[in-house]
Order: sequence, then C-alpha cells, then structure tokens
Amino acid sequence: MKKIEVVAGVIFFKNQILCVQRPKNKLEYISEKFEFPGGKIEEGETKEEALKRELKEELNISPDIKNEFRTVIHQYPDFELTMHCFICELESKQITLREHINQKWLTVENLNQLDWAAADIPIVQKLQTL
Repeated sequence: MKKIEVVAGVIFFKNQILCVQRPKNKLEYISEKFEFPGGKIEEGETKEEALKRELKEELNISPDIKNEFRTVIHQYPDFELTMHCFICELESKQITLREHINQKWLTVENLNQLDWAAADIPIVQKLQTL
C-alpha cells in the first residue's frame, strides 16, 4: 500500500477558517471535496518548510505558522495518508486559487456545512471541541 505524507494548514483570519475545494479527480472519494490546504513534503524539507512552500504555490499566501495541531493517519482505498496539520494565521483574506476550484471562510461552528475529504474530518471534529 502506497504511503503519502503531507502537511496542511488550518488557516485563521480572525475567527474564520479557510476551506478550499479540490478539483474534479478520477478518485471519486476526494473529487470536489473540501480540505485544509497543503501538500506533500519533499525530500529534505521540514514540515513547516513544506507547508510554507505549498501555501505559497497553491494560494499565494505566507501565513504565520503557529503550532502543530494534529496528525491524522487515514486509510483511503488506494493509499495511506499521514497528514500533519498546523494552526496558521493570516492578516487578510486575500488569496489566489491556483489549484482549487472554490474557497469558503467559515467559523468553526459552520464547518459541518461542507463535504470534507475523509482525512480532514478528524481535524474539523477536533476544532469543534476547542
């Protein structure tokens, strides 16, 4: 089974969190699902370096990375995903979608309105217990 290690940012602007929607994908279980933005860790990168690079590439942002929030290990049908999530803060809602098809800024209470990728659901649940 293929194993993939990624980082993701739970990005706050004041009391709202950035949620981004994946494009259509041949893998139905992640196609057009919402997620916390991020991506794969490249060889030689720290988790924080990977997150900074991915957020710059995908959204043209450089948030303040505060702390590691939770690591999720999720078994998808075709691969095992290890996702390291970090709490981040932005000083503006100004982002540029380069890979995603939609964005929403939601309060913690409203996160359940979205159709989340399965690996992101434990992050949503933990945020709602804070």
